[in-house]
Amino acid sequence: MPNRPLNILLLASYFKGERFIQQAHARGAKCFLLTQEKLLDKAWPREALTDVFAQRDGADLHSTVNTASYLAREIPFDRIVALDDFDVETAATIREHMRIPGMGDTTARHFRDKLAMRLKAQEAGIPVPAFCRVLNHDEIREFVQKVPPPWMFKPRSEASATGIIKVESEGQLWETIAQKGDKQSYFVLEKYLPGDVFHVDSLTSERKVVFSEVHRCGTPPFNVAHGGGIFTTFTVERGSEDERALKAANEEVLKSFGLVRGASHVEFIKGRADGKFYLLEAAARVGGAHIADVIEAASGINLWAEWANLEFDRGERPYVLPDTRKEYGGVALTLARTEKPDLSPYNDPEVVLRTHEPHHAGLVVRSKSAARARELVESYQQRFVNDFLATLPPPAKSQH
Repeated sequence: MPNRPLNILLLASYFKGERFIQQAHARGAKCFLLTQEKLLDKAWPREALTDVFAQRDGADLHSTVNTASYLAREIPFDRIVALDDFDVETAATIREHMRIPGMGDTTARHFRDKLAMRLKAQEAGIPVPAFCRVLNHDEIREFVQKVPPPWMFKPRSEASATGIIKVESEGQLWETIAQKGDKQSYFVLEKYLPGDVFHVDSLTSERKVVFSEVHRCGTPPFNVAHGGGIFTTFTVERGSEDERALKAANEEVLKSFGLVRGASHVEFIKGRADGKFYLLEAAARVGGAHIADVIEAASGINLWAEWANLEFDRGERPYVLPDTRKEYGGVALTLARTEKPDLSPYNDPEVVLRTHEPHHAGLVVRSKSAARARELVESYQQRFVNDFLATLPPPAKSQH
């Protein structure tokens, strides 16, 4: 630790991470936020921020490195922290440029580039859906001969289900590839696997997973993002075969991908045909869509605050996980037709959080029973369709 307060540069392409900022400040760090102009008016915890800087909206990587380097003339940064998935690569590049400890470019690729994820997982013996680079056309032809449609045509560096196209035929595939032009190499082609989607959200300290929670999505995120609907997720039965298998798989992923410390969100699909778990994607950040609130409801652990503790200490003192509870949580979340949807009729005693984002309706529940938590979010899923549901074109970037 330096003989002065720790200086943390926080990168934020979206409004999130308030609890991280507050906890880092409470630990004595000076927090400097670098965000975009359009986010300046958001409710950032200004009392916990030493200063706030904004770039023009859509500034590229080169400009961001220059901005951070300019700030570093007066502020000796000790940590660079990416609050959103889209900032992970940027933070890694700034660390490499300034030679600041933390995740570098190669490791960051494992958590942002879907092709790098699949190749690294395959190398480690972790099951992934059959895939192919969208690069050499003979390689693609060979893939489609061996793997029947449908396929998933995925951007390599987007988040969640953003930009994914379900391809039903070889003709549609080559048309899609042609439409991408010089951008086609920034995609990966993958076998479509029907099944249930799960996610494991973790804290890692010095390459050891010290906390993890397993949840199952109701409607798969791809279906929600592309077909409209309600996003739901709920805690998997503790001690169940699925929980044990997914916790073990998650540890293998994080170990092979090289995560040293921090928060992570890893998604798997349980293949309907064979019951096996396959890695879909891994992210070195806290999950979106109020997943952190669900985990706090079920376990008492706030991932943002604990991630701040991990970043602050960086292994210089042993990490101690706070006491946890073994309950269950869930969330139902949707776009809403009105700016401020009325959630007051949803008055079950298990409701612990009502969301406040404009044009969104969301409820987080907490229960001692896995069945009850699931029952509630599934009932809300049905009610939300009638009460709130609105659909919009998918955004260029996802907050999840």
